[in-house]
Amino acid sequence: MKQKLVVLTGAGISAESGIKTFRDADGLWEGHDVMEVATPEGFAKNPALVLDFYNQRRRQLLEVSPNKAHYNLVELENHFEVAIITQNVDDLHERAGSKNVVHLHGELLKVRSTKNPTNIISWKNDLNLGDVCQQNSQLRPHIVWFGEEVPMLEKAIEITDKAAILVIIGTSMQVYPAASLVHYIQPNTPIYFIDPNPQISANQFRNLTIIDELASIGTTILHDLLLQNKRATK
Repeated sequence: MKQKLVVLTGAGISAESGIKTFRDADGLWEGHDVMEVATPEGFAKNPALVLDFYNQRRRQLLEVSPNKAHYNLVELENHFEVAIITQNVDDLHERAGSKNVVHLHGELLKVRSTKNPTNIISWKNDLNLGDVCQQNSQLRPHIVWFGEEVPMLEKAIEITDKAAILVIIGTSMQVYPAASLVHYIQPNTPIYFIDPNPQISANQFRNLTIIDELASIGTTILHDLLLQNKRATK
């Protein structure tokens, strides 16, 4: 039976594909205050602005491709039972070939009804005012905005609880509730943290290995380390 390898990914893994990280140092997201474009209140106040913002993000996503880090995680499926829990709203893990991906913060290539949140529709075009569901309610991006519940959190907790190995890639682990997932692993579970500027120290968690590299390089190193360990324990 393959060991369960759980991978938590953030903006850093998609940055090498050309997708900009969540927000710049000045707190703006692509020139916008996040409260304008990533809250229910912002959508209620100016839905056209919010829809246009995500239309631009969606167009950009369709122009980029998965990078080596995404493909490295797919290759690990040959040796481990890999489950990916991502904070990213792109589909690059799926496009690379990952079979088990949970999106904590929603998906950019899906929209949902403002009346029925369970009515979720795949969507690759621009979303405009007047685009409605079968119940004639405006469609909105299928994105978890600030102040909204994270519907996939319970499933993510269940997955993390069963991890034999935990890998964290390209996330500062500062955004909650995603950052809380590390506390659900079993004691002594090995943790690998891949980030070029890690914001954690080696003594912050037990059995922690920090790989201070970009995701593409870090996942290559990770691949070799995991297979070496696997051979050593046979």
